Amino acid sequence: MAIFSGRRVPREVILWAVRGYCRYGINYRDLEEMMTERGVRFDRTTIYRWVQKYAPELDKQTRWYRQVPDWQASSWRVDETYIRVGGKWCYLYRAITTGGHTLGFYLSLKRNVAAAKRFLVKTLSQIL
Repeated sequence: MAIFSGRRVPREVILWAVRGYCRYGINYRDLEEMMTERGVRFDRTTIYRWVQKYAPELDKQTRWYRQVPDWQASSWRVDETYIRVGGKWCYLYRAITTGGHTLGFYLSLKRNVAAAKRFLVKTLSQIL
């Protein structure tokens, strides 16, 4: 992959760290400890920088492979929930297929038409 050119670290190590954080939600300290156990020593701030730099690009490149098949996405439901995030109450909008796959989500402080439209436009642009 061209995005890893010029790095002194093998791309497999970077991919493993970014995937561990993004896919499994492992925090940076635990990732640092797991990599040290495998003989690769990096600080958690380095892993943080990798996630900030490579996660959006990897998301763009793998989005096509993670698409929900058409037979599952022919029907989907929209859900709105009031949840507490970081001490603040927010509205969580979700679009879910009948197969249980999440098509998209949107977190908003306000419950209004603008937030609902923003969520639908974002979700439809991702799946179409």
